[in-house]
Amino acid sequence: MSLLNIVIVLIVVGVLLWLVNNYIPMDGKIKSILNAIVVIVVVLWLLQAFGLLGSLGGIRVG
Repeated sequence: MSLLNIVIVLIVVGVLLWLVNNYIPMDGKIKSILNAIVVIVVVLWLLQAFGLLGSLGGIRVG
């Protein structure tokens, strides 16, 4: 994955999160939880994209 693709994905995710935060009315607690989940997912994705985290395909839930 090229650096340009990573930057584009980060911009798109940031704009979508900004749109949700500004234009969809929801409780502040839910908004905080949503923001935290998005940040955690993006950080995990970045770690995997740069090879600092092993493959996430082996993770099983249940």
